[in-house]
Order: sequence, then structure tokens, then C-alpha cells
Amino acid sequence: MGYLVESNMPTNIEIKAVLTNRAATEAAAFRLSDTGPETIHQADFFFHSDQSRLKLRVFASDRGELIRYERTDVPDVRGSHYLIARTSDPQILLEILQAALGSTGVVKKTRTLYLIGQTRVHIDEVNGLGEFLELEVVLREGQSEAEGKKVANALLAEFGIGKEQLLAEAYVDLLARRANAAGAQEAAASPIADRDSNG
Repeated sequence: MGYLVESNMPTNIEIKAVLTNRAATEAAAFRLSDTGPETIHQADFFFHSDQSRLKLRVFASDRGELIRYERTDVPDVRGSHYLIARTSDPQILLEILQAALGSTGVVKKTRTLYLIGQTRVHIDEVNGLGEFLELEVVLREGQSEAEGKKVANALLAEFGIGKEQLLAEAYVDLLARRANAAGAQEAAASPIADRDSNG
């Protein structure tokens, strides 16, 4: 029986950043892009997975992708090693994965896609979070991660993205942190509310 060799997984170079001026970013993307923008509605469902992330991306009732990927959580351009399996029945697959593995979060977003050379430029409006820029440099066969990082850093400069805007965490982690912070605030406020109501 053969086993997958992890080093043979396809690799992207990726980075996310908070958007402070969407109009300027879209103008730069339009100027640099090889094709016009494409709007994509996505729902990403995350599941428990050891030493990697596993998500089901649903585009429509008859189109989805199961994606396993590994990357470090650092606020800098970094490699992302991934595998993708496409499905025409994402709802049934979602039910199977939820029952077998359990869910860890859901991210819903509207993505505007531009293609600049070998780079997918995503301008994302994420429900509950805001607007972000994501770059995915799709490495060519034989191309090193260092070369891909040069491409990504050059585009960050073109978009005027500063280091203070770069993100280490995935959207699902940012949503979880925001939910936890809101829950802590509610818990801290509830004793005061109870005391006032009893006083």
C-alpha cells in the first residue's frame, strides 16, 4: 500500500492583510491584472484535524472543494502546502465530515478575484470581520519558495501594504477570537446586571 509523500504536496506562497483603502487596492489590482475581476461567494466549513487544517469550501449546491493545508501562522509571506478534492455534492460531504470529525468554525465571504501573472489576488469581504487582501502565488514546477516570496513582496509594495497590516491568523481564528472576546465581555457584565436587578 502506498502513502502520500508530504513533500510532494503543491505549494502556494500566501499572505493576508487588513484593507484600509479598498478603492485604491482595487484600482491597483485592475491596473496590474491580466483579467477582469470575478466575484465569488464562498462558505468555508472547518473541521478538527491533527497537524493541519481541513475545510470544505462550498460555492453552490452542486460545487465544492475539500481542502487540506499546512502553513505557519506568522505575519509574513509564507508557504502553504495543500491538497484539493473537488465534489459535486458538498452538502452530503459536509454532513459526513461534521458527524465524523466535528466542526471548528465557519467563514462566509464574498471574494473579488484578480489574476496577476502567477498570483491570485483576493479582495475579501468576510462576514463579521471586514475587508482584507490575500495574495496566493501559485508556484510553478521547479520554482522555489524564495522566488515566490519575492513575487508576493513585490505585489505588497505595489498595493502599498505596510507590515502593520499583515496578518498571521486565518479568518476562522480571527472570528473565534472575536467571539471569545464578546463572550468574555458579556460574562464580565452579567454580575453587574444581576446585582442591579436585585438591588
